Amino acid sequence: MKRWAWILAVPILSLLAGAQTGRSSGTPSTSSGNNSRGVWSDTVWHEAGPEDRTFFPKDMIYAWAQFDLSPPHNEIDPNQCAGNSYVDGGANAPCNMFARYMLSGILEVRPFGRGPLRRFMLWGAPAFLFGKNVPKTLYTWSPDAIGIEHSWGLGIYLTKGFEFRVTQHFLFDRLGARDKNLGVADLGTNGPWGRYMSLGVRKTFGTRRW
Repeated sequence: MKRWAWILAVPILSLLAGAQTGRSSGTPSTSSGNNSRGVWSDTVWHEAGPEDRTFFPKDMIYAWAQFDLSPPHNEIDPNQCAGNSYVDGGANAPCNMFARYMLSGILEVRPFGRGPLRRFMLWGAPAFLFGKNVPKTLYTWSPDAIGIEHSWGLGIYLTKGFEFRVTQHFLFDRLGARDKNLGVADLGTNGPWGRYMSLGVRKTFGTRRW
């Protein structure tokens, strides 16, 4: 699933450069007093307006992207290497997948602007990890690629802030030279959550201040 994760990363990175900020069909509104365009806030559904297209409306995409820097001795642990990986080589331990940097985000696409399918959306949530660190022995600022944790799914808005969601979460995908067994401390690619599929209901509350 590496290709699927990279495809999701491209629009997320483009949004960092200043793509739309707005009111999208089926996305949270940032103002409780400006819901006349056929959007829904966190708790209130609004029908489509006359300017909304049936297919691929202008406001079909909602996303956010986040870059995290973890200071030394506080590395992000994707659970690929044992916490005592330093016993297998110290600072030269081959299992050094403790991340200094993380690029993550959410991309939601609502391709229908009218009719019952207006409530339908697809989403993806990748997290890219980078770094080369070993607890207690090696702390670097290396940007070496570690891998991707990712999931995707679909959602259907129900009513009054309730949304039905299907989530498919995948195994951790390693990148580059890390895509192999890295010795006795290697825990495999299950990652912190492993692979799963779930059915859920999300409830949102209130209106965000920004």
